[in-house]
Amino acid sequence: MAPATRHCLSLPLRAGRAALTSTTIPRTAVASDRRRIHNNPPQEAKVQPVYGTGPPPEPPTPAAEYAVEERLARRRRQAEMLRQARDIRKNGANGGGKVDPNAPVLKRRFWKDVAIKEVDGALQIHLDSRPLRHPTTKAIIRLPLSKPQLAHALAVEWDQLLSAQEATKQHLIPLTSIVCRAIDIAADDAAHPDTTTTAPIREAIATGLMRYLDTDSLLCWAPPADANDPHAPSSYLNDEGKSLRDLQEAAAGEVVGWLTTRVWPGVNIVPVLEDSGSILPRKQEEGVREVVQGWVLGLSSWELAGLERATLAGKSLLMGARLVCEWSEERRGLLEEGEDRRFGVEEAARVVSVEVEWQTRRWGEVEDTHDVEKEDLRRQLGSVVLLVGGSGR
Repeated sequence: MAPATRHCLSLPLRAGRAALTSTTIPRTAVASDRRRIHNNPPQEAKVQPVYGTGPPPEPPTPAAEYAVEERLARRRRQAEMLRQARDIRKNGANGGGKVDPNAPVLKRRFWKDVAIKEVDGALQIHLDSRPLRHPTTKAIIRLPLSKPQLAHALAVEWDQLLSAQEATKQHLIPLTSIVCRAIDIAADDAAHPDTTTTAPIREAIATGLMRYLDTDSLLCWAPPADANDPHAPSSYLNDEGKSLRDLQEAAAGEVVGWLTTRVWPGVNIVPVLEDSGSILPRKQEEGVREVVQGWVLGLSSWELAGLERATLAGKSLLMGARLVCEWSEERRGLLEEGEDRRFGVEEAARVVSVEVEWQTRRWGEVEDTHDVEKEDLRRQLGSVVLLVGGSGR
């Protein structure tokens, strides 16, 4: 039996199961061969210990919309700290405290009081005894007697400055900058009295503003709802059952209808994004640009400066045109007898922020971003209303 046993063990593995399970092979030999096939011994799993350092993490904080009270309290504390710092610096600048004599001149406030005076048929802002001057030309800033609100707002703006250095920052003097822009336009018009040509500044402003007509934020609508895909973003509805496109159409119709009735009668203004889904804007009908551009070139220096700022702030020429027309002291004839103004700063900011408000209501507001842009837009539009408005005398 031994030779037969050795012969069976020398068979290769591919000899088959029958050869290995022959009755002539002892069970011990088969088990021994099976152990030789698996040469690697089994290894135990290595469990790494968890090393914790420091205390456990803090629990997650609620989103901004769920922590309104906490955010408002923090804003109040910051505002109070800023007010106290402003009072301390202002007292020091006005002689109520010690002022570093070695400090640079721009870091000091060289005036104590701000006053409005009527000089030679115009309103001037006086810093103590010094009249307010244009930062570039050094000419005295003179406002028409029909704009007392603008003069008072300009005086308040300079009374809130703490140093001469702050007067060099555009975001701190929005009224001063827009007034100087209007003065520059008027001076350039006076330097080019030829009626056959347009002054360079006026021509450049009109050319720049016409670029916004083809991509006006009031004329860029979301695509219509997809009936085959109820989960598409354009198919979402708000609490009132309206989509984003419905709100955009309503906002544009309100402004465009007023302009095409009272300012540009007979002009047909169409949305710039087609329903086909193309992202390339289409141009307005023939003759529309010529009518609008001719109207822009015929504005006064105050109205043109206001239209430029409103358009740049809201990315909408149509919104800026209605805001200027409705509040300009030179266009009171556009309002009917006894009609009140219905398109103010809040309405203008609302029509150009339809999509932003829609998205923030759905996804939430980014703190110190959306809220700051919202207030800055209203400040810019408010400066336009003060610039073009007046008593009409």
